[in-house]
Amino acid sequence: MSTIQILTSFNISITFPAASFPRRFAAWAIDFAIIGVYIWMLMRVFTAAGGAFDDPFGDDGSQILSGLFWFFITVPTFLYHPVCELVFNGQSLGKRVMQLRVINDKGGRPSISQVLIRWLIRTSDLMMVVCMLFVAVASVYPEALKQIGIAFCLFALDIILVNVTARHQRLGDILAHTIVIRSIQKAGIEETIFQQVTDTYTPQFPQVLQLSDRDINAIKNILDSSRKHHDYGLADRAAEKIKRHLDISTSLSPFEFLDILLKDYNYLTTH
Repeated sequence: MSTIQILTSFNISITFPAASFPRRFAAWAIDFAIIGVYIWMLMRVFTAAGGAFDDPFGDDGSQILSGLFWFFITVPTFLYHPVCELVFNGQSLGKRVMQLRVINDKGGRPSISQVLIRWLIRTSDLMMVVCMLFVAVASVYPEALKQIGIAFCLFALDIILVNVTARHQRLGDILAHTIVIRSIQKAGIEETIFQQVTDTYTPQFPQVLQLSDRDINAIKNILDSSRKHHDYGLADRAAEKIKRHLDISTSLSPFEFLDILLKDYNYLTTH
């Protein structure tokens, strides 16, 4: 399995398993199928509802129904990917099934702007839709074949980039500074930086508030990676750099120190 080296905001290098092209394509196919099933079910519902109107073209109720139909077709399908990746911590439903996740180039959770950029440049999704539309009308409009060729070229661009770039990034990932990695599923809130702390908890290092959300995500990833690979040195290097950055002196072990930082951050940002 190929891996990707990422330099965190603390100048610590951590390793993630790379997302292979077949796995990314399978995730895309699952998402595409989910959207297709949603549209099919919506068409059946609105077709049944439209049968209640005697004059589907002139009746005000039918016009409202038609407007609602196109609203529920376009908005959810158009926003499916960015909403999923923002709500599910870098995952669409297809990525979740295939154990993939989008992260930023520092190893943390992608920002809203990064999610939006990679979504706006989804040539693979958009061009496949264009291809299907042009194929449907190609017999009637032969000149559409030229547009079909352009669409397939743009679709092929993402396939080539994912396979040849060092970090297996498509065009949207390169411009958004995001990376898709293989991510073994964890349960519930363990996927995030959130940790449950009691109201009676006493923070030990209030300096943690000097760190950004991206820094905290980097700490979480470093902690997870060092535990998974039993890499004490990685945790120790990260802990020492954070101590110097925050001007903290403590005899806690690296793992204890990083754990407490996460707890302190959770407590101080929620109380």
